[in-house]
Amino acid sequence: MSKTVDAAREDFGTVSAGRANPALFQKVLVDYYGSPTPLAQLAGLQNPEARVLIVTPYDKAALKDIERAIVNMPNLSANVGNDGEIVRVTLPELTEDRRKEFVKIVRGKGEDAKVALRNIRRRSKDELDALKGEIGDDELSRAEKELEAITRTHVDAVDEALKRKEAELLEV
Repeated sequence: MSKTVDAAREDFGTVSAGRANPALFQKVLVDYYGSPTPLAQLAGLQNPEARVLIVTPYDKAALKDIERAIVNMPNLSANVGNDGEIVRVTLPELTEDRRKEFVKIVRGKGEDAKVALRNIRRRSKDELDALKGEIGDDELSRAEKELEAITRTHVDAVDEALKRKEAELLEV
């Protein structure tokens, strides 16, 4: 469940809040000599200004591929250009409508994380039910209550991360 919460936080980080953040590009895969390669393995990411990110490829031959992968990112709508050495990504100022759209996206990601947590709880509950004849009813009841408490803690952690990201997105 902790891994699910961590994955949700990473997912929230991939949604732009109007500031250029290298975390936005964590999941970008570049077609590098025919194989999808994470951008972080192909280039250095620098953030010189609030809305500008500079991508410096380690291999200059990959410059066009990196630019293409960034341009094809969903939900980015950034100005992307290269000068033969680096790729410069400039994020536009977010409008109110775009901020609300990003909040919806983040809420969807949060709900997906909660569904994953509930699926883990259901599988664990099934495993506990399979042990019904082997352990006592008191042990089973205690384990179920503990499972519910753990699930509630992790769902609350996702909610807290979601609330922080929503506040960040709506901040002007």
